[in-house]
Amino acid sequence: MSAGQGRGLNLGHPVRRDRADTSHGPILYLEDISVSFDGFRALDALSLTIDRGELRCVIGPNGAGKTTLMDVITGKTRPATGRAYFGQTIDLLRLSETEIVNKGIGRKFQKPTVFEVHTVRTNLELALPGRRSVGQCLWGGLRAEQREAINAMLATIGLAELQHRVAGELSHGEKQWLEIGMLLMQDPDLILLDEPVAGMTDAETARTAELVCGLRGKHSIMLVEHDMDFVASIAEKVTVLHEGSVLAEGTLAQVQANPQVVEVYLGR
Repeated sequence: MSAGQGRGLNLGHPVRRDRADTSHGPILYLEDISVSFDGFRALDALSLTIDRGELRCVIGPNGAGKTTLMDVITGKTRPATGRAYFGQTIDLLRLSETEIVNKGIGRKFQKPTVFEVHTVRTNLELALPGRRSVGQCLWGGLRAEQREAINAMLATIGLAELQHRVAGELSHGEKQWLEIGMLLMQDPDLILLDEPVAGMTDAETARTAELVCGLRGKHSIMLVEHDMDFVASIAEKVTVLHEGSVLAEGTLAQVQANPQVVEVYLGR
């Protein structure tokens, strides 16, 4: 099942007509993107494409531009130069952050942000498209297909047995999985994950690798991470950033064998 085939989840709501056309060609196209902050060039003529259904890992030393890259894609930062397209026709540089979310791009930041006073299940209910208040979740009722979608998501993120537990009582890794589930309830075409295994135990990291690999092909994913063992367990194609530009790109074995990558990043 792919992001363009009937959407991933049956949430019982009409398909949004403002979604990007991701049926062919790259889902994300960036060309000559440059961003400067007080004279510091965070991105320097960066160009990047991600294909539909692809899982792309982005690595690089601190200050390489990884977070700024995600900020540009999601509309948080406007580049001084360059082009950024989502699907075939959506010019990301003309849209607000909210409009970009509605087009089908979802982002998870490094620190989990869940509703800690509510249960795991209620958190997923709050993430349903069109449901934005606790009152709606407590008293509005859900359609059968929405309940089924939540049950399926609980199984996907491995929290079915904890669905009635208050989110604040979850471990760090469980909170990360819950937030990924909340993001997936919006059924984005492109998912941006920022260091999803930071602070996790080895067991939680392994479970996260299974979760991410299970999303492969259903969504396009850009994942920023420093944990190279985790990257090795999931990587298809890797992009290495350095000083705001793409230093190398290819399989993990190819970038690990690149002398420049070893010098500026892997050798540290």
